[in-house]
Amino acid sequence: MTTTYVIDGSTIAGLPDFWRAIGEAVNGPGGYFGSNFDALADCLSGGYGTPDDDDDVVFEWRDHEHSRTALGHPETTRYLAQKLRRAHPSNHPAIREELAHAEAGEGPTLFDRLVETIERRHPGGVRLR
Repeated sequence: MTTTYVIDGSTIAGLPDFWRAIGEAVNGPGGYFGSNFDALADCLSGGYGTPDDDDDVVFEWRDHEHSRTALGHPETTRYLAQKLRRAHPSNHPAIREELAHAEAGEGPTLFDRLVETIERRHPGGVRLR
């Protein structure tokens, strides 16, 4: 059986909105389904409100172009700047490099990373509408 979760991309103006939208898609109003990339990967691995392991999971991301824009390089830059402030000093060089690319409008965006994270756990599990 395939379970389809609908993410309403029109409501996403930044990364916090994505965490809310996917939580509500999976677990209803106020629902949780990760609030960072590691937590999302854990939730996608099962046991955190996802269907049983033998179920197929698909995330139908409606109005994804709106989300792609909202989670583009400016939001990626903001996210990486925050990450840099919290990170252990040994991680600063790598984050600074990634931040420089984002500031230049290059490299993967948050949107790209989210799709990749979902696809890594559920290949073919994202339908962009």
